[in-house]
Amino acid sequence: MNDILPIILAILAALVVIGGLIPVLLKTRRNITKYPGTRDANDPVEPVPGGGGTLVEDRPAVIPGRQAPGEAGLEGLETAEVPDDAAGLETIAVETPLPVAGRLTRLRERLVRSNNILGKGLLALLSSDKIDEDVWDEVEETLLLADLGTEPTMQLVDALRERVKVLGTRTPEQVKALLREELIKLVDPTMDRSLRTERHADKPSVMMVVGVNGVGKTTTVGKLARVLVAEDKDVLLGAADTFRAAAAEQLATWGQRVGVPTVKSDVDGADPASVAYEAVKAGIDQEVDVVMIDTAGRLQNKVGLMDELGKVKRVIEKLAEVDEVLLVLDATTGQNGLNQARVFSEVVNITGIVLTKLDGTAKGGIVVAIQKTLGVPVKLIGLGEGADDLAPFDAEGFVDALLN
Repeated sequence: MNDILPIILAILAALVVIGGLIPVLLKTRRNITKYPGTRDANDPVEPVPGGGGTLVEDRPAVIPGRQAPGEAGLEGLETAEVPDDAAGLETIAVETPLPVAGRLTRLRERLVRSNNILGKGLLALLSSDKIDEDVWDEVEETLLLADLGTEPTMQLVDALRERVKVLGTRTPEQVKALLREELIKLVDPTMDRSLRTERHADKPSVMMVVGVNGVGKTTTVGKLARVLVAEDKDVLLGAADTFRAAAAEQLATWGQRVGVPTVKSDVDGADPASVAYEAVKAGIDQEVDVVMIDTAGRLQNKVGLMDELGKVKRVIEKLAEVDEVLLVLDATTGQNGLNQARVFSEVVNITGIVLTKLDGTAKGGIVVAIQKTLGVPVKLIGLGEGADDLAPFDAEGFVDALLN
């Protein structure tokens, strides 16, 4: 009997351990079955097991007049589990984004009210009784301080010199008119600043948003989702920033505020390319108009991270063409922002720039400098922290705001 007792106890202990593992194994099996794994840029289209983590979708709120998630076909995605005490949690209210048309007007008014030295400084200098070499030196310095860049500065100064010489007398109205014309030429109203958000025949438009840490990239994705919802687009967000712990939850919250679903990973440090792939796949399956992929805030001097950004794009392109790659830049960073833009353009084909913090209008010349450097238009600008403080960039409106 004494010999049998240890055996019985060992069997009982094993049964307890196995009983505890069964629910975990079942849950893991369910997750792997729904989202089988990671895809590398060179892998076949068929998924391979492991590595990417389980992807979940925050169930979106329903906007009045829009389809409920089930009606739109979103029931195919696994929904995040709701904790037992969820009744005590705060519910995120669904908001109605402001119409896009009114945003540029409001932002222009804010730009006019701000203390900008670019337009006002130039007007004061060019309205001087006598414009000598000292004045032209000050004009040049003002433009350089506004981050216009050396080449555009020389171009503008040469054009102003010639026109002032021909003009002779200079009333304030004349000075303002010629300055407006020359600044508009530099900002270039002929560039195509439209966003490619039209759904293709059988696939959504796909947009990647890239940029370094701290420029407001995830916030920009959320604000742009509001812009698209205001234009009556069906949008799906992909949280491929898997390195910053709060990024996915932050993005999901932005989406919930306007009834937009978010595909994200429930595993810290999951493969960003896998998350992006699953988001685009879900967008195709659910026939949405636009899929927006938020990527990690990559430092331009981290070669491995930049290579991974290229990988994310290549993996997405196994499913659908990437229609837009928007680079988010802080307008106040000056030359550093230009360096960032150059490096990102070497890794992915940048199609447009989003300039945040443009209310620091002493740096308004960065618009010209970036466009000259990359040959890529500024498509969106942000002025402020409000949810609807993102608007399409308009060359003439921008210049008029600087000069008023």
